Amino acid sequence: MAKFHKLIVLAVAALAVSATLAVAADRKQAKSQVEFGIRVAAQGLWREAIYRWERAAELDPTYPAVWNNLAVGYEQSGQFEKAKQAYEKATALDPKNSYIKQNFDLFKEINDRANRANSR
Repeated sequence: MAKFHKLIVLAVAALAVSATLAVAADRKQAKSQVEFGIRVAAQGLWREAIYRWERAAELDPTYPAVWNNLAVGYEQSGQFEKAKQAYEKATALDPKNSYIKQNFDLFKEINDRANRANSR
């Protein structure tokens, strides 16, 4: 029975290690997609950037930079509700990130002004 218990413990440990390696690989691929998205966004290719950042979000939905960049891309393409949701996700994942907070605050301020102007 003790050998069986050891085998179970080893199997669980191996599974945990392989899951950790898979998560690290996903983050690395997501980071690559984010970086590519930044390069194409700098060239004004926002649809391509959004595509890359959406791909990165699929690879690693826990990566705050992905959601921040997606929010910026959605803003640029006029998809304001999606931008708001992406900022909320980024903020939830990394509430102390001042860069994300600054972007979200600026978005809310501009969006609120636009909504007030449209309601007049």
